[in-house]
Amino acid sequence: MKAASLADIKRELKQRDTEEILAICLRLGRFKKDNKELLTYLLFEAGDEQSYISLLREDIDDMMDEINMSYLYYVKKGLQKIVRSLNKSLRYSGQKQTEVEVRLHFCRRIMEEGIQISRHTTINNLYFREIKRIEKALSGLHEDLQADYQYELDSLNSI
Repeated sequence: MKAASLADIKRELKQRDTEEILAICLRLGRFKKDNKELLTYLLFEAGDEQSYISLLREDIDDMMDEINMSYLYYVKKGLQKIVRSLNKSLRYSGQKQTEVEVRLHFCRRIMEEGIQISRHTTINNLYFREIKRIEKALSGLHEDLQADYQYELDSLNSI
């Protein structure tokens, strides 16, 4: 089955009444976890972005605490898992400021944990990929916000 374009879906949704749209959303939420997470964000967390940022920071902290720091292999796998989770959660928000704040917190936590990123190529690449993503998101923000975040980014980038 070929998926319809977004324009076609939008036209069709305009023709439906609210009860049908409600049923469609509930059915959509049943099929995939990603759909349910996106609906949860849109319904409960999109109105208060700061609480969403706090929630993501807590998730990062919890996942960082679960990482087995005894071997770099486990550290690498744990960090990759966190990045996958972050990418998915940040895609729901779509706001550059949220992305910058959360990714900065992630990089800060890597430094706080004392992970020696230079000893493992994959961890090194992962860290600097996050720095590049922060820089890219930072370029889309207002100049005043850029200056505020740039100082923090420079301190993380100077390792």
